[in-house]
Amino acid sequence: MLLKFLNGITGGGALVIPVVTFGNRDYDDALIELRDILIKDGFEPITAGAFVGEHSFSNELGKDRPNEEDLSLAKLLAEKTAEKVFSNSIPDSILKVKGVEFPYRGYFKPLDNEGNFISILKVKPETNKDCIDCKICVYSCPMGSISLDNVSEVKGMCIKCCACIKKCPQKAKYFDDPGYLAHLRDLEKIYRKLAESEIFY
Repeated sequence: MLLKFLNGITGGGALVIPVVTFGNRDYDDALIELRDILIKDGFEPITAGAFVGEHSFSNELGKDRPNEEDLSLAKLLAEKTAEKVFSNSIPDSILKVKGVEFPYRGYFKPLDNEGNFISILKVKPETNKDCIDCKICVYSCPMGSISLDNVSEVKGMCIKCCACIKKCPQKAKYFDDPGYLAHLRDLEKIYRKLAESEIFY
């Protein structure tokens, strides 16, 4: 859905700073793909960044990120951007960022213990008896998929952002799909080492 939106905007030569966030695993080719989309849309990327944030699935991966170091790096990115703009030193060449040039690598796919692909596309959160019908989940869902009349009903697409789960004051929202839970356990086991944010200028 985001790609459809990005492909519908027009830059008209405007300067732009592509930025992606990632949940302590990797941003793969997200930044280079975003850069290329913006160039195709008529923007001119002059600096870029990839910043660690808390993983949408987990309270442990990327916990307390962004931290002071991340924010200092973001400040440096802003300073380098300002230097380029105010000194009018914007190069003619394409901004170099980390990633594989087209064709991009495929999106990350969760695997089971036998190495088979786990599809969690249709997995949706459940609601338990602790729900007090406060509607916070309804208003937190970026897709507008949770029913206002019945908050236990997810009537539209779930993108697994987990906003409904993390913002629920009663901890009444949860996932119970075995594939999803196995994937979460693997992520928390494999990617516990703190990842680093990166900037490009």
